Amino acid sequence: MSIIQSIDPSTGRAVEDVATATPLDEVDATVVRAVEAGHVYGRAGRPLRSAVLRAVADELEARRARIVALGCRETALAEARLNGELTRTVYQARLFADVVDEGGFLEATIDHAGDTPMGPGPDLRRMLVPLGPVAVFGASNFPLAFSVPGGDTVSALAAGCPVVVKAHDSHPALSLLAFEALTAAVASAGGPDGLVGLLFGRHAGVALVTHPEIKAVGFTGSLSGGRALLDAVNSRPDPIPFYGELAGLNPVVVTEGAARARGARIAAGLVASVTGSGGQLCTKPGLVLVPEGAAGDGLVAEAARLIERSPAAVLLNSRIVQAYESGTLEWDGIEGGAPSGSGFAVSPRLFEVDAKTLADTPVAECFGPAVVVARYAPSGVRDALRALPASLTGTIHAEPEESETVSQLTDALRPLAGRLVYNGFPTGVLVSWAQHHGGPWPSTNSLHTSVGPTAVRRFVRPVTWQDAPPGVLPEELRDGPCGIPRRVDGELVPSGTDS
Repeated sequence: MSIIQSIDPSTGRAVEDVATATPLDEVDATVVRAVEAGHVYGRAGRPLRSAVLRAVADELEARRARIVALGCRETALAEARLNGELTRTVYQARLFADVVDEGGFLEATIDHAGDTPMGPGPDLRRMLVPLGPVAVFGASNFPLAFSVPGGDTVSALAAGCPVVVKAHDSHPALSLLAFEALTAAVASAGGPDGLVGLLFGRHAGVALVTHPEIKAVGFTGSLSGGRALLDAVNSRPDPIPFYGELAGLNPVVVTEGAARARGARIAAGLVASVTGSGGQLCTKPGLVLVPEGAAGDGLVAEAARLIERSPAAVLLNSRIVQAYESGTLEWDGIEGGAPSGSGFAVSPRLFEVDAKTLADTPVAECFGPAVVVARYAPSGVRDALRALPASLTGTIHAEPEESETVSQLTDALRPLAGRLVYNGFPTGVLVSWAQHHGGPWPSTNSLHTSVGPTAVRRFVRPVTWQDAPPGVLPEELRDGPCGIPRRVDGELVPSGTDS
């Protein structure tokens, strides 16, 4: 039986044995417990969902010191970064509790029986209900916010679904500690045992997504890993939704005016965005389009100088290091940064190419502190963009007097990205109602977001009750005062209003 070890990325050495790979019979038992817990959780309604989510936030906060210390050792991410990520994760759980309390996400709708232009109509009542048990795959680069206690988990719990998490091998000890917080939270809120489960090992992951009781999958990771799981999902007799966040270049376009007016500031912001967290962010800008000419030359020279001064970055695991080294070796150009050190350390790198070559020599995503600068002639920027795959983000740096150029670039980038950024950098994804973290394939395979309250839509489905007796209706669809907003006979009725 394979041992799951906790590795220190700064040395590349195993520190402790954390678990064994979950055997297939235990995968089945964990899912069965989740199914049973889901029945209890569903019957309890929104008050229990909200209580569980608030307890998750409290339990994570109570373990802050242990979580951050273990996270630093197991991921080599900075203490400040992990403290910030934990704060985000705690906030995220509480925000989804607010979403559950508000109830608008249910889209509760009532059409009373009566005459219609099509003749007599029945009594129809519709709302969104939980899909059922959800499989969640923890991400390597966000050991909290996109892992065991992360957005996929809390959005599924908000939807009313039990969750089984496949822990990422890059931080198994932290996954166990976070799982401890989740199970304690469920217990303290009065939730059912088995509402959240945890598995280890690749074989367990495949068995999980093919289990007949799993009804949806949330995944954040590599394109190759996502494809493999998607193939497994599609091999099921009953294919289920697979929500994958996969890959992206996140292109940045710098106009002539911006390069001339603030090239050095853009270079500094770019290098900070590329090297932050070791360049291991899904929104890291991997390709920057910079105009030819003196202004662009200055920007690129300053970015290269800053890259050369940047320290080596310790990556999360050996697979990422190998992919980084092989990916960057495919490019000739400017290479800078400190030499690689011990463990999983690599040097930051910057490469320069002609934008006209992008159609014939595509640039692939490279996880880590590397960036490709593509130099373009004024008439060639939109052709260069058309040669790119879709991404999570697209960014434009421009000056106010270049409004027409900005409009044209926006039109070119909008089909390629789920979030458009102006005069900023895409790293940093605020958890908010207006956020969209997704994009066209291959950045994701879904129209949905994995960040923000509307992420809950991934794990619900609509059901309509026709001429139903009141006793079988969910509380949110019964006549009389209701604490959530509803649409009644075609009119939107605010929460607290009789209907």
